[in-house]
Amino acid sequence: MDVATLTDLLATRLARHGAPEPAEGEKRYLKSALTHLGVGMPTLRRTTRAFLREQRLDLPTRLALAEDLWRRPVHELRRAAVEVLVGAEGELTPQHLPLIERLVREAGTWALVDPLATDVSGAIAAAHPEARSTFDHWIADDSFWIRRAALLAHLRPLRDDPDRFDHFAAHADRVLDEREFFIRKAIGWVLRETGKRAPQRVIEWLEPRIPRVSGVTIREAVKYLPASDADRLMRAYRTTR
Repeated sequence: MDVATLTDLLATRLARHGAPEPAEGEKRYLKSALTHLGVGMPTLRRTTRAFLREQRLDLPTRLALAEDLWRRPVHELRRAAVEVLVGAEGELTPQHLPLIERLVREAGTWALVDPLATDVSGAIAAAHPEARSTFDHWIADDSFWIRRAALLAHLRPLRDDPDRFDHFAAHADRVLDEREFFIRKAIGWVLRETGKRAPQRVIEWLEPRIPRVSGVTIREAVKYLPASDADRLMRAYRTTR
């Protein structure tokens, strides 16, 4: 079965689960120029994963399928393309990061950028520490979506190994003064998740930077810290405003 036929088959299966009302609501919410089918994420994941189990595709075919799904201007097909890449975990290497970077640039919405960053790039980063140099370039990119992806790619490695915090900290320091909401939120998100496993790392990083952090960042960052530390950091933040 050629790639175009595979794409058509998966598109048909997904379209069966679509509904006009949620499609219109999601399109408005995401301010999307794409067509939306109105397929919920649990159904999309379940349908795509079942399809991949049936087809048993090798990596080159899987990559070609992801590219073909992405080329079609339908939100759910692009999201399915991400799931195809997620399903290739263990086979993707740093040599595939240019493809991920291109998709992030073209995505234009957190709904596609975030899983590309956390689930695809993050899996590569966790398995291949040498990928760090790519994320060093991403954090300096002109596109805030690429910078956000550089930050969120740290989530997976940090869950496996909190000692990787210093690399994230260097990236966060570089963009900490930005006013872009999606950057501020991403820093807070990674700090929040790190706080579950290594709260002292987060506290020691945040404390001297209180005058620089945004409200969005610190409110996320302190969510899982010990209550006394979270209260102290929030009080310090309020005194600087």
